[in-house]
Amino acid sequence: MKRMAAVLISMLLGLSLLGCQERGQDETGGGQASRSAPDFEPLNETVDGRRNIYLIVKNLDSSYWQVMIDGAKAGGDAFDCNVYFSGTYVETDWKGQERLLDAAVEAGADAILLAPDDSVLLSEKIDELYQSGGRELAVVLLDTMANTDSYDVCYMTDNLMAGQQAAQEMIAQLKKSGASDSDSLQIGLQLGAASSQTISERLAGFFKYWSKNAPESWEVIPDIKCNDGYLDKAVECAEELLEYPNLRGLFGTNNSSTRGFARVVREQERRDIVVVGFDYSDDIAALIQDDTYRASTILQKQYEMSYAGIEAALKRLDGETAPVKFVDMGVIVVNSDTIGQPEVQEALKHN
Repeated sequence: MKRMAAVLISMLLGLSLLGCQERGQDETGGGQASRSAPDFEPLNETVDGRRNIYLIVKNLDSSYWQVMIDGAKAGGDAFDCNVYFSGTYVETDWKGQERLLDAAVEAGADAILLAPDDSVLLSEKIDELYQSGGRELAVVLLDTMANTDSYDVCYMTDNLMAGQQAAQEMIAQLKKSGASDSDSLQIGLQLGAASSQTISERLAGFFKYWSKNAPESWEVIPDIKCNDGYLDKAVECAEELLEYPNLRGLFGTNNSSTRGFARVVREQERRDIVVVGFDYSDDIAALIQDDTYRASTILQKQYEMSYAGIEAALKRLDGETAPVKFVDMGVIVVNSDTIGQPEVQEALKHN
């Protein structure tokens, strides 16, 4: 039965992601954002003669990406280089990132730090820049892998493992809330962008653990919601899922999804719902710090990703080759039981 359930979930996941991707393209013009990606701005004081590093993030309106920008600024100050930043306003605007990549090269970038909006559609541009730039241009990926080997190193979360941790946390918190193995309960899922390899890996990890460990009567709602990185849309998706009568849990695969779930659960005072998400924001913090709710989040280390990315780019420009292409920065599970721990408090300083 578990094997059949796993196959069924995989089929439903594929159909849901396809529908999500199609809806996102209809609403954003095939990945185009309603607001164009802005010009690059300096993150620190620019000094002639220093190397120039350009950071491109996925969503300039997101608290998650602001933390990554802060890490890049700290890295620029620590390692004596000029750092410029820009990004898109929605995580499906890969065309906007494509234009920013060209603009960074034209501006004389020595290195580019990129968090790709689309792991597939941006690969050709990354190949082009990496190969045409010879070894004069360092390329570091952050947060999200692209379907190419044309980069020097990638700093990110092992998202397959993080997805499994999220499923483990969901099952544990549901049982702590009083759910029994015989209950016919449902959990709802929401993601930010179907085109992100990061999200796909988190979902794959989640379903892998869930299909092996969740009771047979616990169901994942097939209608996986997608918000394209918009918080207001994430709120709408949360409201729709909360209408399911047997809903007991909500899993948000990224920052916007988690914020949408946390905000609506708090507004509707749904203390019967377990929320498990990714990243840290005022919305999820409010639930975690209120012991009348049951909420958890998988805290990533995006500050450290960009800080390490700055250092790695400069080393590559000095002729050093990264010993590995992928560096897992690790995650921390934050809930009401762990939030007071020294390791968690240290990690939260940057969030």
